[in-house]
Amino acid sequence: MATTEVDRERGGDRTKRKQGGFRTMPFILVNEVCDRFATAGFGANLITYLTQELHLPLVEASNTLTNFGGTSSLTPILGALAADSFAGRFWTIIVGSVFYQLGMLGLVVSALVPSLRPAPGCSPPATPCRRANGLQLAVLYLSLLCTSLGSGGIRPCVVAFGADQFDQQKEEEKRGEAQHGDEAGGAEAVAGRKRQYFNLYFFTMGFAVLLALTVVVYIQENVGWGWGFGIPAIAMFVSILVFVLGYPLYVRLKPGGSPFTRVAQVVAAAYKKRAAPLPEDPGMLYQDKDLDALISTNGRLLHTNQLTFFDRAAIVTSADTAGSGKLDLWRLSTVHRVEELKSLIRMLPIWSAGILLVTAGSHNNSFAIMQARTMDRHVTQHFQIPPATMSIFNTVAMLVTLVLYDRAFVPIARRFTGLPSGITYFQRMAVGLAISILGVASAALVEAKRRGSAADHGLLDTPATLVPMSVFWLVPQYAIHGVAEGFSSVAHMEFLYDQAPESMRSTAAALFWLSASLGSYMGTVLVTAVQSATRGSGDWLQDNINRGRLDAYYWLVTCLMLLNLGYYLICFRFYTMKPLEFAEDGDNEKELELSSVHKNGGGGAV
Repeated sequence: MATTEVDRERGGDRTKRKQGGFRTMPFILVNEVCDRFATAGFGANLITYLTQELHLPLVEASNTLTNFGGTSSLTPILGALAADSFAGRFWTIIVGSVFYQLGMLGLVVSALVPSLRPAPGCSPPATPCRRANGLQLAVLYLSLLCTSLGSGGIRPCVVAFGADQFDQQKEEEKRGEAQHGDEAGGAEAVAGRKRQYFNLYFFTMGFAVLLALTVVVYIQENVGWGWGFGIPAIAMFVSILVFVLGYPLYVRLKPGGSPFTRVAQVVAAAYKKRAAPLPEDPGMLYQDKDLDALISTNGRLLHTNQLTFFDRAAIVTSADTAGSGKLDLWRLSTVHRVEELKSLIRMLPIWSAGILLVTAGSHNNSFAIMQARTMDRHVTQHFQIPPATMSIFNTVAMLVTLVLYDRAFVPIARRFTGLPSGITYFQRMAVGLAISILGVASAALVEAKRRGSAADHGLLDTPATLVPMSVFWLVPQYAIHGVAEGFSSVAHMEFLYDQAPESMRSTAAALFWLSASLGSYMGTVLVTAVQSATRGSGDWLQDNINRGRLDAYYWLVTCLMLLNLGYYLICFRFYTMKPLEFAEDGDNEKELELSSVHKNGGGGAV
């Protein structure tokens, strides 16, 4: 009988070894590729659809775009909550993909049915265009809402689900290295694979955007919006099928219960014991390995001496059990659960520094496209580049940056720093934020030149006439922002995933998209505020951008980005890495002063 149990256990281990790893990446990443392909396919040129097909004013169309982008990046909080609480990441991705498919089908119908968009044939100012009516806008907004809900299920789960596929290999690596006495080498190898995975994740997203900007936008401009929306819808359907086919290969971790419930329990318990004195010895605070087993498979978080108010939640009192004798988690929490909350709070200042990066880049999908529409877009005598396709330079720059980062930058930086990762993700994010400042400043300089050219040729009051200036003057602002994304966005995601408690990694990925959401909404607020402040005294933002002062708006964003970089450096100066323990074979525990990523270059001084 004992032999049978051993055989079963060995058979289970063999099954686990067949699951996870890089073999699952084609199935997982194809889902994210199609999400980004679909989003970029209609998002990159949506400003044209709103202004040219639905005849919305420029500012209203721009705010619609940023609000849609913000909502698409806000819903991942709901998806992360469902995945971490009860549904698991696999099923959350499936449900999100179905919602996304429904939204895409709604957009296709909106573009194909004539009654769902205004009648064509207007020619302002001689023949004013009639804007879309309430029903037409309702169909559009409902479709966009479905795609936003779909993104909520896909975005926070794909990156974490992909990282889950390496967990089994990570544990086997630890055991193997421990037997050979080279745990540090094993940790570096695992961290290296994780870094490659995050680079691969952003590279595939960038490739999908590149494909959309070249193929889909061209079809929208030259074939029609029905096919322009239909191709991404077909791609989304294919991605669902491919993702489901990989089901037998996936490592599917069980959800550990709602992280927000645990956070609320810690806050409630600390408040109830707000008058209780803290013990001098942190070892007197409550610990329970069995209670935390499902949410600390890679090791429990150790006590830190910051935010000590919440330590009161782990003070043991006689009133901490319910009438049945069962532990009342709304009165007593473990140190691990208290430190989960502390980790989230410590992450927020550095996380928030990524918000303005999105705000700075949001104008590339609205105002910059309207600038491109007024410029000479000829590549050859008979071919013009579509305005929305200018975003291709952003994407290409990001892809090139990601390739060169691992192949060239890291080996060179490693010689100077001695870190396997070349530089820390804190330093990488700082570099990205600094580069983004240059991108917005270049946008201001180019717009001043474009507006000056329009004035020199008497075109200030004829915005439909092309300004004799090549559209490729806009390339630097797109390319510089792409380089900034290659540094900052990857580092931002890596920081959130590494420093978040392991049971909250879907939530950490959702925080990344939440920063994108807030950045988009901030773009809306900033545009609205600038329009209100300058109305009647120059009108910086108006439909006739030749008369506007878009360059002044860009300089304002540049100043805000400079302040944001200073804010980030201050936040990093006072940041504390999460402390983690792990158990080797047996009950011997080791304490890590910093997370494992610090040992391989994930943390350090800027």
